[in-house]
Formats: sequence, C-alpha cells, structure tokens
Amino acid sequence: MPLYYLTILALAGFLSGSLPFGWIVARLGGMDIRRHGSGNIGMTNVWRVMGWKAGLTVLLLDTAKGLLPVLLAQRLMATVNPPGLTVSGSNWLLLITGLAAILGHTFTPWLKFRGGKGVATSLGVLIALYQIWVLVPLGVFLLGLAATRMVSVGSILAGLAVAAVSIAVPQLRHCMAFAIPLALLVTWTHRSNIRRILDGTESRIGSRRTEPASDDGAASADQ
Repeated sequence: MPLYYLTILALAGFLSGSLPFGWIVARLGGMDIRRHGSGNIGMTNVWRVMGWKAGLTVLLLDTAKGLLPVLLAQRLMATVNPPGLTVSGSNWLLLITGLAAILGHTFTPWLKFRGGKGVATSLGVLIALYQIWVLVPLGVFLLGLAATRMVSVGSILAGLAVAAVSIAVPQLRHCMAFAIPLALLVTWTHRSNIRRILDGTESRIGSRRTEPASDDGAASADQ
C-alpha cells in the first residue's frame, strides 16, 4: 500500500470530517450552538435548539462529509489504479479514509478538538462502505429510538449493530477493523449519556432544552 496514498486519503478524510457544520449553521443563524442546549455541535442539539430545518441541514451536511471522502477515494483508486495496490490494500485505504472522517468530526481542530459524537458522519461512511447493509444499523437505531425516545440509546445500539453485521456478513468481514473501533468510539463519546441513562436523567425526543450549556457540553447527548 503506497504510503503517500494512505497519507493523502487519511488527511482528506480528516479535514472533510472536521468541518463543523453544526457550528457553522448555528452561526449563520446568529447563535453559538456551544452555548445553548447541551452545548454539542451535532444535529440533535441543533434540531432541539433551532428547529427541524436547521437540524435536517446539519444532518445532511454531516452525513455528506463522511460519504464524499470515501466515494472520492473509490473513484481515485478506480481511475489511477496505483501499481501494486491489491484488493486488500484498496479496502484498507477506504476504511482508513472513513475512520479519519469520523475522527475529524469528533475531534475537530477548528473548535479546540471538541466536536460531535460522529453518528451522522458514520452514517455517510457506512452508506459508501456497506451499501444495502447500512439498513441494518439504521433499522436498529430507529428501533432503539422508538423504544426509548433517546437518540443516545439508538446511536450506541447502531454502533454495536455495525460490528455485528461486519462479523455476520462474509463480504463485510474485511470491515471488522473499522467496525469494532467505530463501536467503541461511539460508546466512548456517549459515556456521559450512559451515566445519565443510569441516573434516569437522559434527554428524550420531544424535550426542548435551550438553557446555556454546561462546561462538559461536548460530552452530551447529540450527534
């Protein structure tokens, strides 16, 4: 696997993922989203504080910044066809590009490395890598959300479902090196949500929280 391809694609994925669209959309609306609601720049907090139009915009943009780097990496490798690049090497490049985009969202350097939970960006990566099989974690997310009205529960369960699908589906087993770290990352970024779930204080869909964010807002319920 040529090191320069790995470096370029990983950097491109990280920079794409690092674009803080939740913060940008809120700023265009005259608000610093980090000072409202949970303080998170993700779609859920933007939706709760600013309404569904702003929230949907952030969802689409955050999904796109995970989807596009992987699609561009696929197109680049198909067009350039680097000599010596095996199918295994190509798969690794795609997985690393996708994971870099998610890490860029979660640890955006533009906001002192305090980003979102990475769920919407992960969805974009999964659409590119898993194609039809993305419906499994998406369905698990919706079931978890419907059962509990907690976005955090749906997100954690969806992350675990990605790992399960990667193990169960033969053509996706090469994705295990991506799926297991993703499941761990999603669980880790929701660690404060898990504490609130156990305490019975986790926010549910339908609540509207607009009070100033706490100091640990980056570890809140949003994506």
